[in-house]
Amino acid sequence: MLNVVRRSQIIGSIAIDSSTSARFAELEEVWLDDSGRIAYFSGEEAYLPVQGIAGIGMGAVSIYYHPVPDIPDNLHRLHQITVESALGETQGWVEDFLFDWQTGEIAAYIVAGEIAVPFGGRAVLYPEDIEEISTNKLIIREGVQDQLQGESEGLQGFLSEKSQQVQHLVHIIGDRLHHLISPNDKPEVVRVKIKEVSDEVAASTDHPHHALEEATEFLQEQWHSLQQSISRGTERTKSALDAAWRQITK
Repeated sequence: MLNVVRRSQIIGSIAIDSSTSARFAELEEVWLDDSGRIAYFSGEEAYLPVQGIAGIGMGAVSIYYHPVPDIPDNLHRLHQITVESALGETQGWVEDFLFDWQTGEIAAYIVAGEIAVPFGGRAVLYPEDIEEISTNKLIIREGVQDQLQGESEGLQGFLSEKSQQVQHLVHIIGDRLHHLISPNDKPEVVRVKIKEVSDEVAASTDHPHHALEEATEFLQEQWHSLQQSISRGTERTKSALDAAWRQITK
């Protein structure tokens, strides 16, 4: 859950070059490919591959690669597509969704319309609730309506739902842990390192204690996700450097 963001948090963000901070575009849409994963962000006629994202912060998306020169094939919009029951009855639409920006995997769908009326207008579906996704509709499995949760209840545990202050502290601690955690570290070792870095942040900065404590607890609960994220981040950086070198030596 560490790298999960909402589509609505991406829209309006500025895409920048991770090495020069040059501005590329203001982002306007998030796109799926035929595999059902988020593959591109777009804005101002620029298409940015998700695999080239270096990081996502407060109102900015830093990227390793320049936008692709042509519009990619077979991209689909998920926002606002129809939600149908297994019997073909229209239940509502996809109002927003959460996804892991490192893997492109959808983590949750926020749906509105008739299906969400009992939950104040917004309810949550998870990938396992979905029977099929096409270019214009999402079909839910039979009986899912009886297991729905409202937005606040259904999205507990996702970093995207924490306060901006807590999200910021999670990123600060996570960045400092980047070179301290290895893929082979045991859970107790990862948790100890998280606490040590959290204590360093507490001693060197003036952040509210409650926010720092919440950020630390979140990271300790998500230790495995943090470990995976650091490992994937290292691989993405290496791939970006390799791609840049190939471009230089052409």
